[in-house]
Amino acid sequence: MEERLFNVLRTHHVEYLVTDLDRAQAFYEDAVGFTVTERDDQHIYLRGLEDRTHHNLILRQASAPGVSHVGFRVAKEQDLDAIAQYLGSIGVRSHWEEKAERALGRVLRANDPFGFPIEFFYEIEHVPWMLQQFSRHHGAEVMRLDHANYISPKVEEASDWYQRHFGFEMSEYTVSVENGRDRIWGAWLHRKQTSHDLAISNGKGPRYHHASFIVPSKDRILGAADRLASMGLANNIERGPGRHGTTNAFFLYLRDPDGNRIELFTGDYLLVDPDWEPVRWDLENPQRQTFWGAPAPKSWFDESMVAFDWEGNPLSTTDPTLPDRPMMID
Repeated sequence: MEERLFNVLRTHHVEYLVTDLDRAQAFYEDAVGFTVTERDDQHIYLRGLEDRTHHNLILRQASAPGVSHVGFRVAKEQDLDAIAQYLGSIGVRSHWEEKAERALGRVLRANDPFGFPIEFFYEIEHVPWMLQQFSRHHGAEVMRLDHANYISPKVEEASDWYQRHFGFEMSEYTVSVENGRDRIWGAWLHRKQTSHDLAISNGKGPRYHHASFIVPSKDRILGAADRLASMGLANNIERGPGRHGTTNAFFLYLRDPDGNRIELFTGDYLLVDPDWEPVRWDLENPQRQTFWGAPAPKSWFDESMVAFDWEGNPLSTTDPTLPDRPMMID
């Protein structure tokens, strides 16, 4: 892999579009357990208990739900200039935004070649650490953003692009076999030293499947399910609780009042060895989806979140060429 003059640290935040800020805040803060850092008439900035930066999830008022971008943090300010130069050298257009997002300094924005809006930044406001403010912990006790999940009809090309150009490494992958050849159906890629920062799955896209947030234990996931059900929000639980085969993590998938999807996630693994051999999963292995063998519900495959460009227009999508319907329930 070529040497880079910049360092992308991790997936730092995502921005969701919601149609009712009050309703969204009641769900994310009161029911799920996020911490509100700040709110204005168009945005709610949320973070986790481990976060020492201003936000990991932005909720923005809009006429329709979806996802507007994923933000990646870099290691130093100079990395932004190096990335801008590098993107130009490989034919990817980018543009600078000053104070484009609350609490951030310079922001470099682009669309990757597969349509996904991405931004890079270094400077961000710091906020009080909530980890040991136990009297303020509630709900699932959301700790931090773990990863984002893209849906793309070009999984192999997209996963290769992020590895080749931004130093992501593959921890696990799912394949369908065509004419004796593995075709990558899903890829789990990481920059930080856990199972992934970015997952790319096969399907009609570009769209987004979910953003995933770490909680401290399986008990907190079970407690979140109990809490949601007791608040009359059982229908917002889409899948789980369960344990993934890929990543080994315990999970719970939720839909917010607009249908945007988040995952509560805990118990994956540390990944520090330079000679890590990516774990291969066959698409037809039922333990890939859920280690206990239970298939995912149909909505989990059929429904995804609309991606918007930097001008606020929904991105056009194309169908995948690989099969996109492994075992599931009706």
